[in-house]
Amino acid sequence: QVQLVESGGGLVQVGGSLTLSCAASGRTFRSYVAAWFRQAPGKEREFVAAIYWSDSIYADSVKGRFTISRDNAKNTVYLHMNSLKPEDTAVYYCATTPLRSIRTNPNEYNYWGQGTQVTVSS
Repeated sequence: QVQLVESGGGLVQVGGSLTLSCAASGRTFRSYVAAWFRQAPGKEREFVAAIYWSDSIYADSVKGRFTISRDNAKNTVYLHMNSLKPEDTAVYYCATTPLRSIRTNPNEYNYWGQGTQVTVSS
């Protein structure tokens, strides 16, 4: 199995920046799709970004502001968030799947982290 541990959440002002990290176990993680989702109170889980080798995709709501990356030597995936808005406030989850193409449906992800809270104050 794969274990994922998120970190880096916190409180940030509107327009600020924050970087989330997701550390994974297992050497096969480098060949897995990795993604970030988020969920605000009273709302459904929302796709944010995903990465698979040289390919990456983003939700329209974060495109141009967020960047997903990974460091295979550290088995870690990152989400770099810039120009943060109040609507970015949510619990952010990292997830991974062994499927060999990027997926945006959370039901297609096998492994999940515990989540980390991001709060953007206005």
